[in-house]
Amino acid sequence: MVLKTFGWSFAITALGLVAAVFYGGWTAFGIVAILSILEISLSFDNAVVNAGILKKMNAFWQKIFLTVGVLIAVFGMRLVFPVVIVAISAKIGPIEAVDLAMTNKDLYKQLVTDAHPSIAAFGGMFLLMIFLDFIFEDRDIKWLAWLERPLAKLGKIDMLSACIALIVLVITSMTFAAHAHQHGGAHVDKAQTVLIAGILGLITYMIVGGLSGYFENKLEEEEEAEHEAEEEAKKSGKSVSAVAMAGKAAFFMFLYLEVLDASFSFDGVIGAFAITNDIVLMALGLGIGAMYVRSLTVYLVRQGTLDDYVYLEHGAHYAIGALAVLLLVTIQHEINEVITGLVGVVLIAWSFWSSVRRNKRLEAEGGEGDEPAEVKAGV
Repeated sequence: MVLKTFGWSFAITALGLVAAVFYGGWTAFGIVAILSILEISLSFDNAVVNAGILKKMNAFWQKIFLTVGVLIAVFGMRLVFPVVIVAISAKIGPIEAVDLAMTNKDLYKQLVTDAHPSIAAFGGMFLLMIFLDFIFEDRDIKWLAWLERPLAKLGKIDMLSACIALIVLVITSMTFAAHAHQHGGAHVDKAQTVLIAGILGLITYMIVGGLSGYFENKLEEEEEAEHEAEEEAKKSGKSVSAVAMAGKAAFFMFLYLEVLDASFSFDGVIGAFAITNDIVLMALGLGIGAMYVRSLTVYLVRQGTLDDYVYLEHGAHYAIGALAVLLLVTIQHEINEVITGLVGVVLIAWSFWSSVRRNKRLEAEGGEGDEPAEVKAGV
């Protein structure tokens, strides 16, 4: 099971490290290895959240996620994305940006650093919306019940998540963005840039999340009448409509996963510049890490880990909320990537520990009936 799921990750790791040695010797080997570990540690919460979405998709789309999705993640976000940032910031062509990345790495790093406020605002707002929509939804299983129960009641107010996100964005643009951190330690006013980028992040979430949710609901409706649809299709000789609807639903959920991955990768890409300015080594290291995150996502789905450890999804979403806040704070203040990674690891480890305690208590009680209040609270 492990080899089947992580086989491609192992192969990519070997190829990536060998390529690093040929490109820059053993120093490059070490840099790529460090970047891989950095990406995995920063993106573990991403894998847990992805697993919650991916388990709704069939084996075909899981393979698409591991193949086409990896190409998008590795070449799109880890290689093309930094180049696009530089091209837009410096108002130069993509080819010139690539040449700059290869020949003038210090200037390349400076341009990416100066574009960080808009990147952080876009990614921060997208992730914040994911967190808010999660905690405002009334769920049967609650981890921190003392917090989640009242928030679920507040969640009945329409558009509350969007309103809170916009308020956070306005406050951010008036505070952190007014003294945004730039390359060399200077601070400039980026209020308008942050405001526009944040709104674009919010719009992106609403469009992609809305479409995926719409088609997911349609898919559930179709599945309820699947038997009747199949019989009707056999009589008329036409294809079953549920199959086509499943394809649309899976496509938009796949699109949602890719945008989600892009938002998670922002801190990894920016953090990588603290280790190296070399775009080739950056792509190799972060690409290897991204591959493991995807394999881990599929592993969690196939092992049913989220069903066995029910608080993991909660912990991952709290980590998303923390990452969203940290991204917005980094508009003005530098935060070490170790802190960012540790916050996610601690929250997920805590939720895992709470899940283990819950399972042991339910096993001792001889069933999975109503949970004691202290178990629901994740204590």
